[in-house]
Amino acid sequence: MISLREVRDSDLPVYWAHLSDPEAQRVAAFTGDYHYDRELFDRHWAKIRADPGIVMRTVLADGEVVGHVAVFGPPDEREVTYWIDRAHWGRGVATAALTALIALVDTRPLHARAAADNTGSIRVLQKCGFVITGRDKGFARARDGETDEVVLALEIA
Repeated sequence: MISLREVRDSDLPVYWAHLSDPEAQRVAAFTGDYHYDRELFDRHWAKIRADPGIVMRTVLADGEVVGHVAVFGPPDEREVTYWIDRAHWGRGVATAALTALIALVDTRPLHARAAADNTGSIRVLQKCGFVITGRDKGFARARDGETDEVVLALEIA
């Protein structure tokens, strides 16, 4: 069973293990400095947790912390993000978690971005009602180069 709950201090070491996984980083492509440096990670998460404009939840699978999901950004550009531990990929965890998060947030449209070759993430977003609205390129640190990405949106139902 997949569920969401508020983030706890004890979740952060688990998030660090997920976010610092080199294979998961390569698939996600677009990573930040905090994916590679524990001190930056701790500062990043302190800032996120202090921001009342960010809706952040821990993802649980049968009571085990397996990732996190969030909505962030200015009111007219709200974006979703999620990270699920690679050991749980392909099991519907991300889809269930994102569906639950979307139900918590009334803001529409919601936006998302994914590396164009990250078919798993694109499929998750589309299952949750997001549609591809454009394409872009950006520097993907995890791949050390420019990478194609898709831009998606979830409009008012």
